[in-house]
Amino acid sequence: MASNNKQIHLVSRPDGEARADNFRLVEAPIGEPKDGQVLIRNHFLSLDPYMRGRMNDAKSYAKPQPVGEVMQGGTVGEVVASKHPNYQVGDTVVGVGGWQQYALIDATTPGLLRKVDATRIPLSAYLGAVGMPGVTAWYGLMKICQPKAGQTIVVSAASGAVGSAVGQLAKTRGCRAVGIAGGPDKCAYVIGELGFDACVDYKAHRDSKSLYQALKEATPDGVDGCFENVGGVGLDATLARMNAFGRIALCGMISGYDGEPIPLQQPQLLLQSRLTLEGFIVSEHMEVWPEALKELGMLVATGKLKYRETVADGIESAPEAFLGLLKGRNFGKQLVKLV
Repeated sequence: MASNNKQIHLVSRPDGEARADNFRLVEAPIGEPKDGQVLIRNHFLSLDPYMRGRMNDAKSYAKPQPVGEVMQGGTVGEVVASKHPNYQVGDTVVGVGGWQQYALIDATTPGLLRKVDATRIPLSAYLGAVGMPGVTAWYGLMKICQPKAGQTIVVSAASGAVGSAVGQLAKTRGCRAVGIAGGPDKCAYVIGELGFDACVDYKAHRDSKSLYQALKEATPDGVDGCFENVGGVGLDATLARMNAFGRIALCGMISGYDGEPIPLQQPQLLLQSRLTLEGFIVSEHMEVWPEALKELGMLVATGKLKYRETVADGIESAPEAFLGLLKGRNFGKQLVKLV
């Protein structure tokens, strides 16, 4: 085991776009676990769009990321020392270990740590398809979009960790799955590998009218459920295609993570089509996690739920990988490999 723990700290809050100099690489002692604590050697770090919002000192659903401390985030790894009876050295675990090589976690606090089986499912998948992104997809689709056979579900950021699971889960319910993604490679993957019925490349359309027309061709019977990760012109186009009494699961608004307002072109459509729009945070719905993880784990273990990962190497690469994620440079789930 190393003598020092490499960490990435947030050292300043962004003014507009996040930059590499908002972060700093720091070395600190690894530390020893106290009663109830577990020391984890992190193998993979999860990078997720929500982290950008927490970099701001603004009112939100979660407290801002403290300046001068380790960036918070999900991790998977191996127990290397334990003073908690439920965790033994060698156990593989998923938790909130942050942007660092080693993490001391209070295992007495519910929700911070759980053991996982890495024999049938790759460890990294517990940060993606069988982790928070997968459960996010499951909850928004099943509880808000409420898919029924024959209906059309549209999902933005369709090649990402959440969006890719939404479309595949919709197909298992007999729905028509339509994605919105950026670039021909991502759209080809969404259709050819993930099994979506159609995918609209928003980068191929210079204005909202063109994007709407492409979405109209992909959704000839309108849209019954929208799983929204991005906001902006894609959401505008989808709203204009929504059928009466359609449902919208508002999961993310990555188009506005740099602080600029995200206007709606036609908010009156919410009334005219009698739409239900619900924003949600999956950590507020822990009661569904066992059911969701059971289905997601079975689908991944049997090869019926496919996923893709973009993996950066080493803790030092985390800031640039994160900035690339915000620009859509990743393909699928963005991870940092630490071991």
